[in-house]
Amino acid sequence: MAMRVPQTGLASMMKDGSSHMSGMEEAVFRNIKACRELFEVVQTSLGPNGMNKMIINHLEKLFVTNDAATIIRELEVEHPAAKLLVLAAQHQEQELGDGTNLVLTFAGELLDQATELLKMGLHPSEIISGYDKACVKALSELEENLVAYKMKDCRDTEEVVKALRTVLASKQYGYEDMLAKVVADACVEILPKNPKNFNVDNIRVVKIPGASVHETTMVKGMVVRRSPEGNITSVSKAKVAVFACPMDAGKTETKGTVLLKNADDLLKFSGEEESRLDQCIKEIAEAGTNVVVAGSSVSDLAVHYLEKYNIMTVRVQSKFDLRRMCKVIGATALARLGAPTPEEFGYCDSVKTKEFGDQLTTVFVQDESATQLATIIIRGATTNILDDVERAVDDAVNVFKQITRDGRFVAGAGATEIELARRIMMFGETCPGLDQYAIKNYASAFEAIPRTLATNAGADSTELVSKLYASHKAGGQNMGFDIEGLIKGDLIDAKDAFILDHLKVKSWAIKLATNAATTVLSIDQIIMAKQAGGPRMPKNAADQDPDDDVENPNMM
Repeated sequence: MAMRVPQTGLASMMKDGSSHMSGMEEAVFRNIKACRELFEVVQTSLGPNGMNKMIINHLEKLFVTNDAATIIRELEVEHPAAKLLVLAAQHQEQELGDGTNLVLTFAGELLDQATELLKMGLHPSEIISGYDKACVKALSELEENLVAYKMKDCRDTEEVVKALRTVLASKQYGYEDMLAKVVADACVEILPKNPKNFNVDNIRVVKIPGASVHETTMVKGMVVRRSPEGNITSVSKAKVAVFACPMDAGKTETKGTVLLKNADDLLKFSGEEESRLDQCIKEIAEAGTNVVVAGSSVSDLAVHYLEKYNIMTVRVQSKFDLRRMCKVIGATALARLGAPTPEEFGYCDSVKTKEFGDQLTTVFVQDESATQLATIIIRGATTNILDDVERAVDDAVNVFKQITRDGRFVAGAGATEIELARRIMMFGETCPGLDQYAIKNYASAFEAIPRTLATNAGADSTELVSKLYASHKAGGQNMGFDIEGLIKGDLIDAKDAFILDHLKVKSWAIKLATNAATTVLSIDQIIMAKQAGGPRMPKNAADQDPDDDVENPNMM
């Protein structure tokens, strides 16, 4: 009988089915390769000329977009190292709402530059040390020397339009001027006395198919994408009651049996239900209500009695929208059907029906002094266009939120990246030791942004980057690519053209990308325990063993 030889090392401590990888080739370079593949997916979507991706998720829903946050969310990345980059991009999206593609592109390029240093013989800890020093230098340069524009008044619509053009142009190139005006009007309209209290949830988006994107407009107040339930379509100086419960005849919690002997009993039974509902709605009307907002079902009989007492009825199916409605009009959602108290009522300047294309909507408008919510009506030919414009509007609203806290901007169009690359390269020359190689490669990684912008526009990236370096060395630190004249190799002063990126968006993207890259570089082993749940099911019938299809004779 053969004797079993016990395993040695880490494998002897773990269950069968676990795996362990270590060393440069198995762990470090494999992780960098996975991150590189993720970076290449989103790289071509960077900038105004970025290409769209067609993604079909696990629910077979179609996405056509160049928004990096949507792309990585629907890809459902499983590789643990690539997930680190995804988490960094998601954190950027949650904190600032923009710059996710910058995080992935810059982090991927940092890992590419690290590959060259690792092949030269540098240890990962030396690369990490150099990257950390370069990151600190880049952030200090951004704060102290590269601020190109500072907004003085976030209530000035013209200034806000100039500030939002760039973020909208990166996703909806050609519509940026029109969309920036709409978003700026909406944000300034609801801006509270203390701008730092601005809430992005107070900008609501309603998507209505039809027409073109140029028909996108802003409405002061809240828009419900459905018409009123009855024939009353307009009310001024509305006293609104909000009900979260169904508006119907009361039902018992338990089942009951009623014995009906003749037709008179049936008429009497149904008449009592109707009279109770009539009395309930009469009490609501006598309290002064002229508009009812229902968050649940409304029966035909209830609509009949509501119209009898000249009350307008609007249904709001979303609980989130119902909470917004209560916030806008100052009402309290009632879980019971009955007359509200004076404190539970909401007030609105006017409630009216308005038509957008062939879609009837109900608009709740507050007077100018009390407006707390604005709605942006997005128009477009297809659902995918509507979704993409909504993502661009959401990014712009989040950038406005950052403007209310910090009005500083840096030059866009690749100008800031080239200037940082030049300054950090000079900083690397002054650093002793092996760190300087990592610092110089960190500086070279910044070139990936202008190179990608040029490549996506179909221009010669090498020639244009050389022109940018020459222009910046001559003192033009705000010189960037002219997207419209990019084929000719033209440069433009990004500050004068108001091609601006918010300082916090840029600094957080650099910080998160550096942290993600250094975390990946600090991994020297990959240890995976045995997966729970037993063997996986085959993907399709062709993968099954033919013997598995034989019927078990013992089974009936």
